[in-house]
Amino acid sequence: MFQFGIEHEVALINPEGQLADFSRAKFSELAQIIERLPSYENDSNQLHIGDAGIRQKRWYLEGMERFSNTGKLIDFVPKGIEIRTTIHSDIPSVISELKKSFHLLRKVSLELGFSPVLVTFNPNLTIFDPEPPFNEYETKCLEAFPEEQTDHIAMLSYGPDLNLSLIGMSPEEIIDTGQKLIYYSPYIIPFSYSSPFFSGSLWDGLSIRTFIRTGLRSTVRVFLEKPEQQIPTQPILTKMARLPAEVGRIEFKAFDSCDDFTTYASLLALLKGIVLDKSLLGRSALPDVSLHQISAKFGFDNTVIFDNASRVLQAAQSALHGNGDPDIELLTPLFTSLDQRKTRSHELIESFHRLGSIEKVLRDTYQVSGLNSIT
Repeated sequence: MFQFGIEHEVALINPEGQLADFSRAKFSELAQIIERLPSYENDSNQLHIGDAGIRQKRWYLEGMERFSNTGKLIDFVPKGIEIRTTIHSDIPSVISELKKSFHLLRKVSLELGFSPVLVTFNPNLTIFDPEPPFNEYETKCLEAFPEEQTDHIAMLSYGPDLNLSLIGMSPEEIIDTGQKLIYYSPYIIPFSYSSPFFSGSLWDGLSIRTFIRTGLRSTVRVFLEKPEQQIPTQPILTKMARLPAEVGRIEFKAFDSCDDFTTYASLLALLKGIVLDKSLLGRSALPDVSLHQISAKFGFDNTVIFDNASRVLQAAQSALHGNGDPDIELLTPLFTSLDQRKTRSHELIESFHRLGSIEKVLRDTYQVSGLNSIT
């Protein structure tokens, strides 16, 4: 039996009409949004809270914690809000919960003058410099945990984690599946591309997020029960589960954000098909950076990316068909996207040419009817 979950980062426009990123967002302002959102009993059995207590709900502030030299949490620099779902045994249910949580977030945000917008990479700022600079304690923490040395990328980027697990998989099979997804990542991520803006203008490609973050941040992360089951890689592939419910979870972290949540349904079905497939033999513990960057620039217009995306999509379809799985129908939009060689980035680029500014394009996102089409 499969289990599914989604973590979806949301950027916000503030009451002044500006992107409420780390340069403008105030902790107190965004915390008001979280305070007004509901809590659900027993969520802590499935959702990691953490030591700082920031992740108490299905919504929490996403950003960077700042510490004193004695290790005391003294500040938090927010960049947006993350929505996370509980664990579901079918894809429509997880999409339904995500949709409900998003609508609650939008309602409360609008009441306080904020508006959710689709941002996958900061369209204006290219550098995150902590202010004040990291102190001695923070610097030692960064040196001890190499992945945290790339947190500056996380402060600029927004993206989803699409999570799935298959009950009964051994640790070796979970790691193998993670390496399989890393290998085929550059061919499947164009289905999600939505970051064509960089440094205040159009970027010469489709996913600046992919171009910059690949090789620095994890493409896939799998959660295991015991320390000895992990394998050393940088970026991290394996991690210790923090809750029993996390054991066996496979997080695909390389997709761009989507404002049509039916796309997430299609992408989860694609990942499910890849997990079930036995014909795709490629494996890698680390992502191919240059191939990801080619994918980020050209998407399906590149022959290698197109041909392999077609092969992977057909393999996933065959695996779901062989299993008699109704989720095969969720792949249909991906076949259409591939046939047209179009991504969400193409639509955003067209909107930019029509509307004349990035801000106007962002305000026009999250308007698609598909947000509401899965219940």
